[in-house]
Amino acid sequence: MNLCIDQGNSRTKVALVEEGRITHHFIYRSFSSADVEKLFALYPISDSIISSVINIEPAIVNTLHRLSRWFILFDHQTPVPITNCYDTPETLGQDRLAAAVGAKALCPNENLLIIDAGSAVTYDFVSEAGEYKGGNIAPGLKMRFTMLQRMTKKLPMVEVDENELLPLFGTNTRDAIAAGVIRGVAYEVKGYMRTLSIRVPHFETYLTGGHADYILRNVRDSKREKRTIHYEKYLVLIGLNEILEYNKNASLKE
Repeated sequence: MNLCIDQGNSRTKVALVEEGRITHHFIYRSFSSADVEKLFALYPISDSIISSVINIEPAIVNTLHRLSRWFILFDHQTPVPITNCYDTPETLGQDRLAAAVGAKALCPNENLLIIDAGSAVTYDFVSEAGEYKGGNIAPGLKMRFTMLQRMTKKLPMVEVDENELLPLFGTNTRDAIAAGVIRGVAYEVKGYMRTLSIRVPHFETYLTGGHADYILRNVRDSKREKRTIHYEKYLVLIGLNEILEYNKNASLKE
């Protein structure tokens, strides 16, 4: 069993993977070496990989290294099963690269647009030849709500229920902010898809991240978009497992 850990800005996502299938999934607001110890005590974990967009506590790394038969601290020097064409690979977020690997594993023979809607919203492109060509970074939903409140004198901070239906145009300030932010990201997604469709004859779109499901409901307003946007909650974790297996297999061949 593989242990895959994706440490983000606000949450740590963990998956246990057996024979290529995620069997257990956990989300931690705070993650420590004690949590690692508990996971190894409860499950037959043999190998592990961790990716982080923040500084990882040395105790977590040390515990994973001690308990794992095979351990990878994922960084820009870790071999991956796609070609990374980024000019500065050391500055590319590991979560973005892992998501690209995950999407390629799920759809190996296509051009891919990968959208991760988390603290930031990232847009990345992988060619059908398996080349990571680059991507863009935009503010996430919470960041947009927060900055509207902080950068103005009268606009309030807005919290949105992810089950509510937003109007096209708000008839009060609260709804105007909610619809403006959510629909703004949804139209941003549509814009990338529309522009890419002009330049690339065929591609598939994968959407992941903490706000992906909510954004998806506001994007899907045509039959075509329902067919071409794939929501994959565990895309980064799928990619991390692929990277772990890729390195294990390469080692066995040496």
